[in-house]
Amino acid sequence: MASWNALSPSIVEYFEGEDFYRCGYCKNESGSRSNGMWAHSLTVQDYQDLIDRGWRRSGKYVYKPVMNQTCCPQYTIRCRPLQFQPSKSHKKVLKKMLKFLAKGEISKGNCGDEPMDSTVEDAVAGDFALINKLDIKCDLKTLSDDLKESLENEEMKKEKLSKKEESNESIHSQAIEEKLGSGEPSHSVKVHTVLKPGKGADLSKPPCRKAKEIRKERKRLKLMQQNPAGEHEGFQAQGQPPSLFPPKAKSNQPKSLEDLIFESLPENASHKLEVRLVPVSFEDPEFKSSFSQSFSLYVKYQMAIHQDPPDECGKTEFTRFLCSSPLEAEYPPNGPECGYGSFHQQYWLDGKIIAVGVIDILPYCVSSVYLYYDPDYSFLSLGVYSALREIAFTRQLQEKTSQLRYYYMGFYIHSCPKMKYKGQYRPSDLLCPETYVWIPIEQCLPSLENSKYCRFNQDPEAVDEGRSKEPDRLQVFHKKAIMPYGVYKKSQKDPSEEASVLQYASLVGQACAERMLLFRS
Repeated sequence: MASWNALSPSIVEYFEGEDFYRCGYCKNESGSRSNGMWAHSLTVQDYQDLIDRGWRRSGKYVYKPVMNQTCCPQYTIRCRPLQFQPSKSHKKVLKKMLKFLAKGEISKGNCGDEPMDSTVEDAVAGDFALINKLDIKCDLKTLSDDLKESLENEEMKKEKLSKKEESNESIHSQAIEEKLGSGEPSHSVKVHTVLKPGKGADLSKPPCRKAKEIRKERKRLKLMQQNPAGEHEGFQAQGQPPSLFPPKAKSNQPKSLEDLIFESLPENASHKLEVRLVPVSFEDPEFKSSFSQSFSLYVKYQMAIHQDPPDECGKTEFTRFLCSSPLEAEYPPNGPECGYGSFHQQYWLDGKIIAVGVIDILPYCVSSVYLYYDPDYSFLSLGVYSALREIAFTRQLQEKTSQLRYYYMGFYIHSCPKMKYKGQYRPSDLLCPETYVWIPIEQCLPSLENSKYCRFNQDPEAVDEGRSKEPDRLQVFHKKAIMPYGVYKKSQKDPSEEASVLQYASLVGQACAERMLLFRS
């Protein structure tokens, strides 16, 4: 039997075979093809590893396009924020926002927007009925009872454990029961105390700097004024890094992304923009108090931008799609202050929400899930603006959590003109669909011009290093017990069962197959 760690394991229910959907990109009625599974829960590390193998979530439904068969291949794309430099068009969007905030000026030019992943749900045909059906199919209460009994049996076999370990098992069992016994997003038993009750983190301003850093900054500026060349270089040579957010960029130096976003506004500015990071949890007071306004904005967006009928963008669909996440909130000491998990980044203009960016904060990246905004403010290009804010936010998180250095933008679809804009956020990489290594997008584009489906890794000998090599080590939850697949398969006589499990193992890779629990009825 598998041993249980302090952190609850991921639990997934795989749906064998491939699903066919209407493609939201080329409108082929059955051309979109993908594999999928229902995630009862996911650790952030498991989801990080899954998206690094081409998976992506829509609510609790996690899917992976069948790249060499689907009509519009969807390549996972990530931007490298630490090296990112805004383009001229990006700068225009940021300046347009500043002019609007400062003087109320509204640009009369092109108001075309590029919302980050506004059509991600089209990859599974926006089929909320499917998601609803899957949720009903998964008997959460039975699964919870089975797991509870399994855990109790495990504890009875561990008589030699210390009292401390037994206590941890009890807490762990309770967490599992709460996680699987409810259709609502799972909640960690830990209490997050970083954010003040009733108020999300204000991301409208650059991160606060310590007094010591401010004194160093003043000293650096004083030295630059005395001798802009020699002494400034000498000061840097002493190991003092330049400030990430200098008060004012020199005229002969390009402004950084932070300079453009956080430029000072006059005291009598026409508008005030505040960006708040709110955990996706109905136990969070800020999320709960803003839910109604956020939902109304979502309905307005879906009906105006995607022409959805009212019955397809109700509160149930909104909750399942954007408020129900399988990710377990985690707050490790070496992680970001906000923790890992799913969040809504709310854009408040003069006291009302005008846009919401749904994001996942994972060990190595910020992953953009969806964006919905008020169509009345399309002239602000909120899709581009929010993407630039999320890139800057990733850079901010990386200062404390060094390994968190990428911004995942969902899928890049070269065959769909309206989705090619993601390639303009440079430098960026595409995920090779066969070897799952990252390749700079510049090296991929020539191949994509010739073929919709491409293997980007040019080494013909390269293989998927994370592939399933020992399927018998895959973890299965079956009949109230947790066991390796090697034990489970001895009691199975249906040949299709083995094909389904092996297909799952090949798609999630060896590491996830050994950590996640595959539920089998």
